[in-house]
Amino acid sequence: MYSIGMYLYALAAVFVSLFSRKVRKLVEGIPETFRVLRVEIKPDDRVAWFHAASLGEFEQGRPLMERLHREHPEYKILLTFFSPSGYEVRKNYSGADVVCYLPFDTPGNVLSFLRLAHPEIGIFIKYEFWTNYLTKAHKRGVKLYSVSSIFRPNQHFFQWWGSMKPLRQFDHLFVQNEQSKQLLGEHGVTCATVVGDTRLDRVIAIKNAAAPLPIVEKFVGRAPCFIAGSSWGPDEEIYIPYFAQHTDWKLIIAPHVISAVHLKSIEKLLASHGMKAVYYTDLEQGTKQVADERVLIVNCFGKLSSIYRYGKIALVGGGFGVGIHNVPEAAVYGIPVLFGPNNRKFQEAQTLLHCGGAFEYGDAATFSSIMDRFLSNADFLQEAGKKAGAYINANAGAADKCFEYIFNNKGD
Repeated sequence: MYSIGMYLYALAAVFVSLFSRKVRKLVEGIPETFRVLRVEIKPDDRVAWFHAASLGEFEQGRPLMERLHREHPEYKILLTFFSPSGYEVRKNYSGADVVCYLPFDTPGNVLSFLRLAHPEIGIFIKYEFWTNYLTKAHKRGVKLYSVSSIFRPNQHFFQWWGSMKPLRQFDHLFVQNEQSKQLLGEHGVTCATVVGDTRLDRVIAIKNAAAPLPIVEKFVGRAPCFIAGSSWGPDEEIYIPYFAQHTDWKLIIAPHVISAVHLKSIEKLLASHGMKAVYYTDLEQGTKQVADERVLIVNCFGKLSSIYRYGKIALVGGGFGVGIHNVPEAAVYGIPVLFGPNNRKFQEAQTLLHCGGAFEYGDAATFSSIMDRFLSNADFLQEAGKKAGAYINANAGAADKCFEYIFNNKGD
């Protein structure tokens, strides 16, 4: 039944691709995968295969790939994505030898993929559990690992109609918390170790490697600055009115979606509250000067992780829709983080909430209450930031634990 469902899923994707550019990229990219594998992977290559659904999972697997590239060059690294938003951004990633789409999980695709790629090791990041790939790879003797995974009782594996079969194919699962390990054990999967989230190792590495941004330094000056990262419309409708009333603060907005429509909506909202903004690219190109601007809109990618260092407080968007984005990316700088209510499935967000390094807002009144406390109590603001940074540093090391077990034969 699963395979029949996958064939139907593939057919549906072909149909949807007629109307969706994003899905069309996936459908057109899959045949290219087989051509790339034939050309790039030789019969005698030792292949370590990493699979990430999209960019977030890629960042979690990246510390492992980069260390493998440095310490074990005998492996050829194959990186696959299922989402075009991941593949299109990282298709030229230099840390992997081959980057391509993962074909749909149908029996024919799986057999062709495994025959051409012939991986020795397969590492699936977080939520990637493709039954046919895992089952066939396991039968071929591929060592399979799940990294940074989280399990909850409401997942389909643990329902009466679900199946534990995909999870039983793994040689080992490196999970983020004790609850996940316990849940797996209750269902007969005992090859699990709690190591935490490899993303924390990645954000520390990014912080350590981040270059100064003179444009942002000049914009912020000596003023306190609020960073709204991966910002969406519902977030903007809450924090922009607040900062219209607090003119001593600078505001940096890094939208999650950088499109003309979204940027115009931000401009319109700012104008309705008597504010205007300058764009990062205009400052970068020298077409505009910082002068006395209060709002900076980051209309380009790749800057946000470095920009957080200039903030006193950060907001991470997505909490009113798709789910919050990369909270550790901000917390690593030792500043408190705010986000919306859709955060329950994010381990790092939950832990930061409990330790006092992050705060949830559900509406403008809650946001104002949190911010008013920060602005009126410098000690509270400083202590919250310390708690956020301490959590990141105290829980680093997951990537090293996984790597030593998988590649240096130092498992239990």
